[in-house]
Amino acid sequence: MKPYLLISTRDDDELAADELRGVVELAGLTPADVTQWRLEADPFPEVLDDAWLRRYSGIILGGSPFTSTDEDRSEVQVRVEEDLERLLAVILERDSAFLGLCYGVGILGRAAGGLVDRSYPEPVGLTHVRVTEDGAVDPLLAGLPRTFDAFVGHKESTTQLPADAVLLAVSGPTPVQMYRLGHNVYATQFHPELDGPGLAKRIAAYKHHGYFEPHEAEELTRVALGSDVSHARKVLRNFVTRFAS
Repeated sequence: MKPYLLISTRDDDELAADELRGVVELAGLTPADVTQWRLEADPFPEVLDDAWLRRYSGIILGGSPFTSTDEDRSEVQVRVEEDLERLLAVILERDSAFLGLCYGVGILGRAAGGLVDRSYPEPVGLTHVRVTEDGAVDPLLAGLPRTFDAFVGHKESTTQLPADAVLLAVSGPTPVQMYRLGHNVYATQFHPELDGPGLAKRIAAYKHHGYFEPHEAEELTRVALGSDVSHARKVLRNFVTRFAS
């Protein structure tokens, strides 16, 4: 099987390593099945084309300390997002296998012409995801109940879907939790790649980044470690099973 490409944008080595661990373990893969690209440190090649994409079974874009609606962008963030826009132009044109997680909703939405803003943030912790009628027959949601719990924590979200996008899941606080473009391009606002220990690490790392009040960290960690988000991770497993090549 060709490896999956995990694109990470975190400059924290411990969090980047844990993101890779989460994808490998929760997707039911082995370390050899996933290649991690630390995009914050290593730019994409100048040419991104079919031949480059064919190296991988599919591409997964992880979460990020960046948000696509940031007004004050560092040089690194500007370059990272320019690289991602170049890649997504190729992916959307070819309808290649892609799964964007949290940050992926913002980047994909903006690249495909949707409206991404800060109208529907969700605090760090659990959300209750509801699968739509279209989602109920989508292969990435196969085997999931019509409602399930998932981890979230985001300042921005999709307010208006890109043209021709298919809405697959929603939540009470956020009208877009998951959607598909074409047959093979997906994005989730929730985190199917996070388990309790993974979220606990992010809570500790981003305690002072505006996602929550610092004094809430202990209670949020308790919730993270005691929550069952096993249904959410099936999205990740379904993705890697569907596109293995």
